Amino acid sequence: MSTAAAILRKKSDEYSHYLTLEVGKLIAEARAEVALSADILDYYAQKAENYLQPRVLSESPGAELHIEPIGVLLGIEPWNLPYYQIARVAVPQLIVGNVLLLKHAENVPQSALAFASLFEEAGAPIGVYTNIFASIEQSERLIEDPRIHGVTVTGSERAGAAVAGRAGHNLKKSIMELGGSDPLIVLEDAPLESTLDCALFGRMFNTGQSCAGSKRIIVIGKERGTAFLDGFIQRMASLKAGDPNDPATTLGPLASEKALNLLLDQIKLARKEGGKVVFGGGRIDRSGFYLEPTVLAGISEENPIHAQELFGPVASFRVVKNENEAVRLANATPFGLGASVFTADIERGREVAAKIESGMVFINQSVWTAAQLPFGGVKNSGFGRELSELGFSEFVNEKLINVAPPVHHHGGVSGEG
Repeated sequence: MSTAAAILRKKSDEYSHYLTLEVGKLIAEARAEVALSADILDYYAQKAENYLQPRVLSESPGAELHIEPIGVLLGIEPWNLPYYQIARVAVPQLIVGNVLLLKHAENVPQSALAFASLFEEAGAPIGVYTNIFASIEQSERLIEDPRIHGVTVTGSERAGAAVAGRAGHNLKKSIMELGGSDPLIVLEDAPLESTLDCALFGRMFNTGQSCAGSKRIIVIGKERGTAFLDGFIQRMASLKAGDPNDPATTLGPLASEKALNLLLDQIKLARKEGGKVVFGGGRIDRSGFYLEPTVLAGISEENPIHAQELFGPVASFRVVKNENEAVRLANATPFGLGASVFTADIERGREVAAKIESGMVFINQSVWTAAQLPFGGVKNSGFGRELSELGFSEFVNEKLINVAPPVHHHGGVSGEG
């Protein structure tokens, strides 16, 4: 894995090119994804030896836990972060000894093949990692195949429910990393400018096409809300649409016309059901699938958009009266992936974080990811964890080997009588 990481860093420009070509990722963000994927490879290479050692259970000295692979796994991954999605699934599973068939999204074939070639170039044994091009029907048959022992999916809520149901019917372990509608809560004492910068990054990274991203901005206090909305709109307005290969471009295209049209339909529905488009909202008049950076306001909980994921450069903005209302609104969606809380009082931030129904909460930072941080959600955002040392343990048999304590035989003293 360390060899693969070194290759990835050495060929960063080549690997980044595929991301920009296939999904329109900004070149700086493409390079960042390549670097993150290399970090994940290195992280697990460094952690592997210690994790794979048998562990003696302190409460029972004769008992040991041995880590064993469970066999062949099927991974189904999305297009938005093609290398990162592979790395966080494949690397820990290959290290523990599992074999992985990986079905990537149909619009990133070159990225998928490039990562398969990376493992081959790094010297991975033939067959331990196989990139497959499979239809939905073929994937369903694979899940049912008795040779497949586990399934991991990163994708939409709908896709996850279908795969989890089929896996469960066949008594196969699964991990679901699904959609999100992450809240970003701004408490009264949060520093304005730095929080605005984080909010822009959290919403607009990857042109907003991330399951974990600051999709719903919730600000406490009317006056603070007005100032925050003005500052956020100014930052959104400053983004420059253009060729994603041009370092000066700060707004890339969406990955497909289908994705663009879905967002346009959602914006239309939001407005129809009483919401307001306070900035943007339309397609940009240039070649490519570009959407204006968009800010929605006044999206009530009755508005259908409140319960939907906005997968693109669209933020929903709400002002609330107090902390309790902010927490209630943050939790009032089917999702529970990530969240952010901004405050000058760290202890208060921890208290608010404890009340939020999500798998991850970040205080004074937008939602982000790193090799050493567990990633995953609750509610309709899925179950199971990837990354960190938790990423090793989802598809292993933690086998107990328990040795009986020695039996001490007490011999009697015989005598003649």
